[in-house]
Amino acid sequence: MKIAVVGTGYVGLVTGTCFSETGNTVTCIDIDARKVRKLSSGEITIYEPGLEHLFQRNLKEGRLRFTTSLVDGISDAQIIFLALPTPPGKDGAADLSYVLGVADELGNLLDDYKVIVDKSTVPVGTADKVREVIARKYKGEFDVVSNPEFLREGVAVDDFMKPDRVVIGTRSERAQRLFRELYAPFVRQGNPVLFMDERSAELAKYAANAFLATKISFMNEIARMCELLGADVDMVRRAIGSDERIGKRFLFPGIGYGGSCFPKDVQALARSAAEVGYPFRILESVMHVNESQKVYLVPKIMDYFKGRLQGRKIALWGLAFKPNTDDIREAPALYIIEALLAEGVHVHAFDPEAMPNVRQLLGDRISYGTDQYSVLEDADALIIATEWSVFRTPDFEKMDAAFAQKVIFDGRNVFEVPQMQALGYYYESVGRQPAAILD
Repeated sequence: MKIAVVGTGYVGLVTGTCFSETGNTVTCIDIDARKVRKLSSGEITIYEPGLEHLFQRNLKEGRLRFTTSLVDGISDAQIIFLALPTPPGKDGAADLSYVLGVADELGNLLDDYKVIVDKSTVPVGTADKVREVIARKYKGEFDVVSNPEFLREGVAVDDFMKPDRVVIGTRSERAQRLFRELYAPFVRQGNPVLFMDERSAELAKYAANAFLATKISFMNEIARMCELLGADVDMVRRAIGSDERIGKRFLFPGIGYGGSCFPKDVQALARSAAEVGYPFRILESVMHVNESQKVYLVPKIMDYFKGRLQGRKIALWGLAFKPNTDDIREAPALYIIEALLAEGVHVHAFDPEAMPNVRQLLGDRISYGTDQYSVLEDADALIIATEWSVFRTPDFEKMDAAFAQKVIFDGRNVFEVPQMQALGYYYESVGRQPAAILD
């Protein structure tokens, strides 16, 4: 098929590249001329494991191209995916101005049947709005479909190429035939393509992310109870995760969720509920717990140093909101950094991928290491904010030699408490009892 993807952000670039990998001809469109020049010349603009190999291959073979022209990009496309930003507004509702703005332009450009697809995460009723905006100017036949993405940053290529399920919101038989053909290569092992009405598809995406965020906040609440009651959250997690009704995933406690999806999607769903007069109390609690969890380690650090943080050097491992990405949107590390800077702390940070993005945001307000050990030199403590694999099995002899004080505050429970006790560290984590420094 010939496909257009409007927007070359995270979702758009993954979507366009993966569709081209199965033989489709894909044109990606973006108003950012600088980004389009980079992509056209073979310079990928996001970090996502496995994506660059597919990107380079399909660019070279001519199945993937980039343009700033909407007219050029959609000219021979059968399907037009809208992968545009839907940031939260001041009231928490998703801002649809980018989506509806492109829909308005499409109303002037369509001249035959095409399928316009909401790939962005959008509130219930967006497909109706897009259809209405296009129909004001274009009187021919077209369909608007909701096809939400369920991509996890860090494993997005696998998620796209081998999806657990594909959700298609449309009541049009013509559009359904196209989408069965389009997604056939991705579901050869029998995973379902679920057809439903547009509003159900739109709500399914929000419901999925909100439920996962709820699991995370619930376990963070259990972790706090464990610390107060002398229990071990890892033992609790394993016990409840063995129940197939609950499952093992998303039960790991930590310093909260971040990224581009969970925070805005939970907020947007709560706002949508409020707009129809329903107070979604669980989601309000989920958001409240997560906000406090992001800086949960800071009072622990304050207590350890008896409130005297001015002038101390604290190392930080991890800046991205999760491993295997350079995405720092709503990353807990940023909230921790701001709290420490307000106390006069010198923060020295290292992340395998996210430092350029943080440098753009914070500049020289913090220092950046060349590797994970360089930031430990004469440090009074280490904070672990992202569970990169490289942090899990470090050289403790190097660490011991670098530290001014062997103190670790682990926001991702990377290490085991008995191990740190034996190594002579003061070690605090989430939902487990601290390890005291041995005399």
